[in-house]
Amino acid sequence: MRVKKIINSTLTTLMFLFFLVVVAAVVISKASGGEPAFFGYQIKTVLSGSMEPGIHTGSIIALKPGGDMNRFQKGDVITFLNADNMLITHRVTEAKLNSAIGETLYTTKGDNNDAMDADPVSSINVVGEYTGFTVPYVGYAMNFAVSKAGSVLLMIVPGLLLLLYSLYTSWKAVAALEKKNATPAPSEPMPEALQ
Repeated sequence: MRVKKIINSTLTTLMFLFFLVVVAAVVISKASGGEPAFFGYQIKTVLSGSMEPGIHTGSIIALKPGGDMNRFQKGDVITFLNADNMLITHRVTEAKLNSAIGETLYTTKGDNNDAMDADPVSSINVVGEYTGFTVPYVGYAMNFAVSKAGSVLLMIVPGLLLLLYSLYTSWKAVAALEKKNATPAPSEPMPEALQ
């Protein structure tokens, strides 16, 4: 019985913490107008399988923004804006510094792609460096959470779950009190003087 209680408490705590993190991510992303950032790292969602098996579709990744965008070398994984203003995370296969304009052109390729990317990437378009931190499949939940339906759902569902949990806890407490009151008190022996 004690093990069941510990498991129940642990699951409740984990579920509560999960909802807190997701709600915090939604609030942060809504406030900033984009994807969330934690401790100076930007959190981005991967929407394609071009970097599999290292980075799966639907994963979230952490990027380190800022710094000298001319510093990247062959083998580094960078996130950049392409000509269509879409964020892409690919590996640098070649870096050529144009010292006349102070800009580096990067040739990039997705690990799962057969060919190099068509256009070289200017260091001006680099957003940040992939840190190696990835969490598979959480990006699907993050994308849903940022949507209008997801935002509404994430405000209603935790409230309903907390309400249901409080009703369940109250029901258990009332049942325990009723059980205690229903059991007859042991009869006390009559004092000897009255016998």
